[in-house]
This record gives sequence, C-alpha cells and structure tokens, in this order.
Amino acid sequence: MVVEQLPQQVREFARYLRDLLGRLDQEAGWCGVFWQRDPDGMRACLDGAEVPPWDVVQALLHDLAADRGLPEAEREAAVARALHRASIAAYDARPGGRELLSDRLDMMLTEQRIALERQADLTHRLTAATDADEADRINLDLAWVRDDHERATARCAELQERMDRLAEAARPSWVDLGAAADDGFGVSPSSGGASPSPGDESRVPRQGSASHAAEPAYPRGARFAGLGDGGRHAGAPDTAPAQEPPHFPDEDPAERATSDAVRKIVELRREGRSGEAHGVLVEAAGWPADTLPQFAVELHRAGLGADWATLLWEAASLPPDRLVALADALAGSGRADDCRKLLRQGVARPAPEIAEAVVALIDAGREREARALLDSYVRVRTPEDVAHCAHTDPHRLIPLLLETARQVSDAHHWDLVHALRVAGFNA
Repeated sequence: MVVEQLPQQVREFARYLRDLLGRLDQEAGWCGVFWQRDPDGMRACLDGAEVPPWDVVQALLHDLAADRGLPEAEREAAVARALHRASIAAYDARPGGRELLSDRLDMMLTEQRIALERQADLTHRLTAATDADEADRINLDLAWVRDDHERATARCAELQERMDRLAEAARPSWVDLGAAADDGFGVSPSSGGASPSPGDESRVPRQGSASHAAEPAYPRGARFAGLGDGGRHAGAPDTAPAQEPPHFPDEDPAERATSDAVRKIVELRREGRSGEAHGVLVEAAGWPADTLPQFAVELHRAGLGADWATLLWEAASLPPDRLVALADALAGSGRADDCRKLLRQGVARPAPEIAEAVVALIDAGREREARALLDSYVRVRTPEDVAHCAHTDPHRLIPLLLETARQVSDAHHWDLVHALRVAGFNA
C-alpha cells in the first residue's frame, strides 16, 4: 500500500515523528540504537508506511528529555500519545487490519520466546565465566537481550490490545440492539454487529452499514481499546428511535454523579458526539479515587467497557500520589487487573519525573505510596531506567531502589546493582 492510500492520521503521525527526530541527535541514545538495529523499520515509520510500537515512541521521548530537558519532553508526550493513538486506530481499521495484527503478534511471540531462550543461555554462561572481562561481555549481552525481551513483551501486549479494540468495535451492544433478545444487558449473543470502518479516533458513526455476525470476543485490553472509529454505534439509521438510558435507583450524591455521567456518555455515543464523550471521561479521571471503581461497573454494565479503558489511559497521567490512590481503590474493589494496567501505564514516564515524585511523596510522609510507585517502576522498566532515577538524589534513592528491587526478585536486585555501577554509582 502506498503512502498516499494510508489514512490521514497515519500520515500526520509520520510528519510528527519526522519533526521529533529532527530535534534529536540521531546517532546517539535510543534513536541511534533504532537506526543501527532496524534502519528499514525506522524509514518505514518516517515515510508513513508503518506506525511504530509505542515503546519506540517512548524511548525517543526519553532521548528528547536528555537532549532538550524534561519540560519539553513532558509537553511532547501528550501530543505524541494522542497522535499515536489516532494513527494506530486508523491503521488497524483498514481492510485486513486484524489479520495483519494477528500475524505480527505471532512474530512477536516468537521473538519473545527466542529472547527468553537467549537470556537463559547467557545466564548459564555467566555462571561459568572464568574472568572479569568475559563476565562483563556476557553482562552486556544480557542487558541487550533483556531489552529485546521486554520490548517483545510490551509489543505483544500492545498488539493484543489493538486486536481487542477491533473485536470490541465489532461487538454489538445494548445501545445498538435495544429490545432484542438479550443476555441481561440488551445484547443478544448471536446478534450481528456493524463492521468497523476506517476513520479517526472520534468513532464517527457510519450510517447504513450492513450487519454481519459478530467476531469472537477476545479478552479486553486497556491501552488501545475503544480508540478506533465507527464500530460500536455504527449501522443505526438517522431515524432509529432513541434508546432509553439504563435506569438507576436512588443514589447518594457520588452514585448519582456516576450514573449521570454514564447516561451522558451513552447519549453522546449514540449521537456520534465522541469528542464530548471523551471530555466526560477526562473529567471523570480526576474524580476522587474511591468513586471510580463504581464508575467502571456502570460503564461495563452499559456496554461501554472500551470507555473505561480510555479512562484508565487518561488516569495514568495523574500526579503520582493520585495515581497510587486510584490503584489502591481499584485493588481494594477487586479490580486487580485494572490496578496493574494503570500502574504499568502510569510509570511510563521519564526516570527523573518518577524520582522527583518518589522524593516528594517521602517528604510528605507518604512512604507507602512512594514504595508502591517504585515497586511498579522496578517491575516494568529496565534496570538502566531504574538506575537513572538515582541521579535525582543518590543518597536517599539508591538504598530505596535496591530494597525495592530485592523485594521483587534476586534477579531484579542483581541487575540493578550492575546498572547502578555502570551508571557510576557504588552499589
């Protein structure tokens, strides 16, 4: 497919990516690594023929933070995220998009397995190493293999979540089918759903679409679910009778605010006003943490699970103390998977920002929240990223980082000790 045939959102992101790389030293940092290891892939992304995985964009933003400073990188992160989300939604919605995602997922699962096997082999060789130089060479290889494995793992999750989004868009909901024989929420398991159509992240309804049998539902992902076009509310003619929003019993003020917000989102989605619906979700992400688990329940009850995934994405940008509070509330209400997803997304920030947040939480007497944030960071990020946190306040942070890594696993602790030494610290 030539570039001119690609969706506008993909071309727009390619232009953004070219501009971003224009501000970086392309021979240094992760940018230099990507050019060295996959020049064809980089050119394809810059030409608009492909959309890079999100971990690549994050790494380039880390380069920007190193080259231009954290404030500029923070400003760019929001822009990059919005453009990337729109581009993958449009890219995946093309004919054959789901099959392409499935093929790439198979390939990445293979790469993940190969990296694991290579990591096991190098670990065995390290235990048999007879001199320091050989051990250093093996440790360097191990660091790269671990990066390969972590990136493959992240890309498998991203690809699965993109497939989930397409399945979610193709799945009928009670808003589409109204009074059809249902499974308790107005949805007939055998009913047809409208096909997703190419478009932007606003999910503009496509009128008059033909229906077909709904595709099998995959486990729902969080990161990219619900960011596609058309899909859920497509296929309803302009003259279709309005569906009644779900009925909620009398509630206290917090419950009433939740039910009112869900009613509003239902109405906006039905009317194709997805931008306004997204605005409601953004506002809700800033609500008190203990109100959001019930919001999740009501959204899923209304067939708007993808909107909950979008809210989690937005909530991942909350200040760290509020992020941890929401994670606590989700875990305490039995939503452990949502808690893990939120923390994984929330620690996708430059190391200095995480370090400053940890120090601020400790200074405010909130050591438990600081440790929870670090625990997620150590589990998700590379040892090199974790070691980079130490630069903010080595005296206070290095002992805490090492203790956190030791609690995760002996391997995490050893890797961090090595990364700290490489970074110039005596650990």
